[in-house]
Parts: sequence; structure tokens; C-alpha cells
Amino acid sequence: MDISALPRFPLATLPTLLDELPRLSQELGVRVMMKRDDLTGFALGGNKVRKLEFLVADALEKNCDVLVTGGGVQSNHVRTTAAAARKAGMDAVGVFFASPSGEVNGNLLLDEILGAQLIYAQADKHETELVIQRACDDLRAQGRNPYLIPVGGSTKLGVISYILAVQELLQQMLPQLNAQNISLDAVVITTGSCGTHAGVLAGMKMFGANVPVHGVTVSRPRAECLERVARLVQDTAQFLERDIVLDENDIIIHDAYIGEAYAKSTPAARAAIHRVARIEGIFLDPVYTGKAMAGLLDLVERQVFKQGSTILFWHTGGAPGIFGFPQDVV
Repeated sequence: MDISALPRFPLATLPTLLDELPRLSQELGVRVMMKRDDLTGFALGGNKVRKLEFLVADALEKNCDVLVTGGGVQSNHVRTTAAAARKAGMDAVGVFFASPSGEVNGNLLLDEILGAQLIYAQADKHETELVIQRACDDLRAQGRNPYLIPVGGSTKLGVISYILAVQELLQQMLPQLNAQNISLDAVVITTGSCGTHAGVLAGMKMFGANVPVHGVTVSRPRAECLERVARLVQDTAQFLERDIVLDENDIIIHDAYIGEAYAKSTPAARAAIHRVARIEGIFLDPVYTGKAMAGLLDLVERQVFKQGSTILFWHTGGAPGIFGFPQDVV
């Protein structure tokens, strides 16, 4: 399968910026670079924009007229999916895990502005997936043609978007690193529904970079992340008819930074948000990238990443979430 032959609905502003964080690097004693997928442009950016280019194109190829997906009440994925649906002339349905909170802010406010149909499943993630299926069944009964996007857009097409993102990164980074005779020692990324992590890992393997990808899980237990990343990489490799071989040490998951639960921030995440904002002028969010950055800072402190290393932090976006959880960031 030739990736370039896959249909693609243009949404993202690419390539995204590769940023140096000189003041943070000086404080930590490692070189920290940041891949700015918070700046993908469309609908306030984030990693989901890359995935939706392929998912929306697939939906249009199948003559679908409504995108259906799910997530938390402050889901970046639901917000971006709803916006992409409108851009493509479709409707959108978002199914939330939780009950209505009474506060319409952050991503939820944007969902309302976009006119997405919002369903509160008031259930756990597994039951919510069944509610998403039922919503699709109801739409079909109404004569509609829904396109179901799993939570987080973590499908083969979503993974492929991040294989290409790695190619983009390496084209930006390698000439600079080679000129300085240094190597990229690790990537740190938020691991949620696992599609972005799987894509970055698969991309490193496909393009021969073999850079360790450290996922900081913000929602799922480590064992579940290991299984999901492995399965997504395998399914994508089969779809592309490529050999992508993972050994038991390739999938790296850090699970010490989740805190009480998904969508509940931590003191370490709050500190990371303030630190990066005040010395680099870059915003992280309390649900995803704040926890991932807290992980990076702790891994440096514990010397998992050695002094003098070059570390890439992949910023997956989520800025509207700051306004959905103001009590977690002030």
C-alpha cells in the first residue's frame, strides 16, 4: 500500500514548528526540543487534525453524511471532529463518558458553537462505545449514513497520519543534528487512546530512526497501553503491507503520572504547566500535555534521561482544555 495514494482531506497547516526550548534545557541539563502539533492550525489545532485528514477523506469516499465519535466532556477529539465535519459539509455527533456538568466552557463550548449533537452516556468507556454504536444505528434508521470514528481517532488511518508526521520531523531535525554531530535520544509523548504513540513508534521503525518513544499514559493502565499500541502498529503494518517488527522493549509506557484519574489533573502537571509557560511562553493543558511534561521533568530528575541528552517533547495540543479546568491550572 502506497501511503501517498490514500485519500486525504486537507485540514492541517504543515509542517508544524520544531521548537527549541533553550531556557528549559538550561535548567534541566538536557536539550529539549518540541514538535508543535498544538499548531496544526485547524479548529485550534492539536494532534487530532492530522488524523482527521485521513478519516474525513475516508468518510467522504464512503458517502457518509455524519461523523460520530466519543470522549470526555472536554474532549479535544470531539471538538476537532465536529469542526472537521462542518468543514466537509457533514453533521457531527459526540458521545461523552460523563453526565452534564452544568458548565459550558472550554472544548464543550466549542462543540456547542459548532452545533454538534451531544449525547451524555453517563457510563464508563466500554459502555460509552456501545452508546456510540447505538447512535450510529439510530442514524441509519433515520436514513443517514454515519461514519464511526473510535475514541481518539485511533485507527489504522490515524496511525498512518503520525507515521507521516515522523517523516516530517526527521526531515526537519536530522540535518540540524547531523551538522552538530549529535543524535536524538528520546521522544516523550502523551499516551491516551494510543494512536499517536503507535504512529510515532511505527514511523521511527519504518524510517530507520530507532529513537525510543516514551509514552506517558494519562488515562489507561500500562498493560492496556502496551496491548493497544502493539495491536495498532501490527494492524497498520498489515494494512500497509510493511514489515514493522517490535520487540518487547520497544513499547515504553510510564504510568506514574496519571494521578487520581483521567481528566483530573495533578500537582506535578500544574507545576509543569506553570514552568513551561513562564520560561518558554508555551501553554500545556491539565489533562494531557501537562501530565506528559511532568513525566519528562521527573525522568530527567531521576536520570532516566542522562545529562546532555537530546529529548523531543511532542506537543499534542489541547489548549481549550485550560479553559475547561481553570481550577486545575491556577
